[in-house]
Formats: sequence, C-alpha cells, structure tokens
Amino acid sequence: MKIQDLPPALAGAADSFGKYLVGERARSQHTVRAYLSDLDSLLVHVVSEGISSPEEIELGTLRRWLGAQSEAGISRSTLARRAATARAFTSWALREELIAVDPALRLKAPKREGSLPGVLNQQQVSRLLTDLETTAAAGEPIPLRNRAMVELLYATGVRVGELAGMDVDDLDPDRRTLRVLGKGNKERTVPYGLPAAVAVDDWLRRGRPRLATEVSGPALFLGLRGKRVDQRQVRTVVEGLLEALGDTSATGPHALRHSAATHLLDGGADLRAVQEILGHSSLATTQIYTHVSVDRLRRSYLQAHPRA
Repeated sequence: MKIQDLPPALAGAADSFGKYLVGERARSQHTVRAYLSDLDSLLVHVVSEGISSPEEIELGTLRRWLGAQSEAGISRSTLARRAATARAFTSWALREELIAVDPALRLKAPKREGSLPGVLNQQQVSRLLTDLETTAAAGEPIPLRNRAMVELLYATGVRVGELAGMDVDDLDPDRRTLRVLGKGNKERTVPYGLPAAVAVDDWLRRGRPRLATEVSGPALFLGLRGKRVDQRQVRTVVEGLLEALGDTSATGPHALRHSAATHLLDGGADLRAVQEILGHSSLATTQIYTHVSVDRLRRSYLQAHPRA
C-alpha cells in the first residue's frame, strides 16, 4: 500500500516520519528505506483493523501485527527490527503530539538470532589479496581499482557505503589514515597499513587518471565511465572474489569488515579501539566479534588439546 492510499492522518504521519529520519536523524537512504518498509507493513495492518489515525493504535494492535508476521514465518531478526521501527515511530508520534500515550512502551519482540557473522581466516584473506595483486600487475585501471578497494575494506573495516563515498582528500598518505563519514554523519579517523597504502597509491598514479572525466569530481574510486563507484559495484567485486575462493561461506563486502574486526581482536587489539575503528555507536555491537574470536579459540582448543 502506498502512502497516498492510506487514510490522511496515517499518510501524513508516515510522510513526516520519513522526513524526520532524513532531516533530524541524518539516517542513510538504506536505513530510511528499511524503516519506511517496516512502517508500511505496520500501517497496512493498522488499516486492516479499521484504524485511520495514529492515536487509535494500541499495544494490542502492535502485538497482533508482529504475531501475524511470526505466523507467516518472518525471521526473529526481522521481527526484532520491525518492533524497533514501531517503537521509533510511536516515540516520534508522542513527541509530535500525534498521540497522547506511547503504545509501544511495553512492546516486546523475539531476540535476534545469535548467529555469528561469516569471517575469512587470515590465510583466505592473504590468498584473496595475492590474487588481486597478480591481476593488477598488468596496470589496467579496473584491476588496480579493485585491489585498492578490497585492500582498504579489509585494512580499515569500513562499510561499503563509506568506501563508495570517499574522496581523494579523505586520505592522509603521510600518516596513513583515512577520514570516514559514517552513520549519522559522524566522522572518524581510521588508520590503514602499508599494503593498503601501496595499493591505493598505485590506483591513484596509474589507474584513476585513466578513468577520470569532468564528472569524476573528488571521488576516490571511479567506475568505467568516470563516475563515482556505487555500492552495487563494490558488492559485485567482493562477492565475485569470495565465490572464487571456493572454501568459505562468507558472503558480501561485510565479510571483510567482519574479518578485519575479528583479526584485530585475535591480534590483541583493545575492544574500544576496534569500536572506534568500525564506527559503532555502542560497544555491545562490537562485542559480537569477541564471540567470533572465542568460537575460533574453542575450535582450536578442541582440535589441539590432548584431553579436549
């Protein structure tokens, strides 16, 4: 159901909530789309119960909505996310005086599945990066770009959207640091190592000048037509590389972010330092990687200890 097809009071609230997420919360387009998709699901259910304004939404309405989705086989992680969207919407509606009481205060949803993110071991990362270096040796722009992108993704743990949005001036080659604009327009500085520095310098000297056009602007990474590389292109590159490895279940660019965090912790990095590098607002989000490391430690123990 489209916003314009909703009763006027609900349509107006949904539209204003979307503007609030973009304007005041500075959420990314991807996050806003997810919020509004969840809200659309809620409002379709609300209308099915004969409700035409936010003030008519009750706790029971929200519970029946989540219950119906649970019966339809929606995963616990999606239900948890949708419950969070409902709480965000009703909390906003209360502040805007669209409702007198927040019905979602006592709304509970299933806990997210405790699945651990897919990670590459260090030997797999080494193979992947060695293959990229071999491919880039001929000096063609796209292989040079791909090597630099993947080296930076693994070296810094940045998100794909953050990588795609980087400009040349975000690099500080002397200090080997990178300025990153993260979620909520929060800026952070992330260090990177010598291999990434070499790959990026190679791209800037031998690759980027051959693709740059008048539309390139300050973008660090470019596509074939000289425009800023988009997230889809980065995902396609990384997914192809992971598939070519053939011995990992890790998928997508986030696997490099997960791997970077896990390897930092395996190497003795402080948890709060890793939190700062990844740009997590909460330390609890970073702590999942300690679970990954402990899981690897447990497997190693069981394989190696004579009385395991």
